[in-house]
Amino acid sequence: MQADPIFFAIFIVILIFSVIAHEISHGYVAHMLGDPTAKLAGRLTLDPRKHLDPLGSFIVPALMYFGTGMMFGWAKPVPYNPYNLRNQRWGTALVGAAGAGANLLIALVLGTLIRFGGALEIPGSFLQFMGIIVALNLLLAVFNLIPIPPLDGSKVLFAFLPLRFDHIREFLERYALFFLLLVIFFGVDFIHPIIGFLYTLITGSPYF
Repeated sequence: MQADPIFFAIFIVILIFSVIAHEISHGYVAHMLGDPTAKLAGRLTLDPRKHLDPLGSFIVPALMYFGTGMMFGWAKPVPYNPYNLRNQRWGTALVGAAGAGANLLIALVLGTLIRFGGALEIPGSFLQFMGIIVALNLLLAVFNLIPIPPLDGSKVLFAFLPLRFDHIREFLERYALFFLLLVIFFGVDFIHPIIGFLYTLITGSPYF
């Protein structure tokens, strides 16, 4: 991907609203399950000012894009208190999965429009724009479902782990930063084929 400032500006807007959708979904599901923390903190809103993280929403994406041609980032995590959930075990898993679920839903809806774009007479330039949104949301979903802390996939994994395997949770939490750095720097070769497969499955079009 060529490092083009205009494309970067478009991409950063898509990234911001995709990660906001991700974070709001955590808060809404937590609220539905009995925890009002996110609502009381004023985080159940699409207002970007409530969610943007200077490092994760601007600096890291810019450094990655202009340095490697790739981009990734994050927003401020929506706070929630697992002890307020009516079912702390499975509620935590649902809250954790909600963010990726929102990104997958966005990818499915827009990907379906891409698949039938010709019949719907959607302009090619707009289909290309939607393709970027689909790809980025698939990236956010797949990456966040990796089962290592602090990623959302770890909450889902820990909910399914029987108590006798609690040592696995302790091990992953103890070395979470190490595993996360491994994924960030060396996991691209494993994540990209998954994203490409899902993109083609949903849109019917080849991945970028």
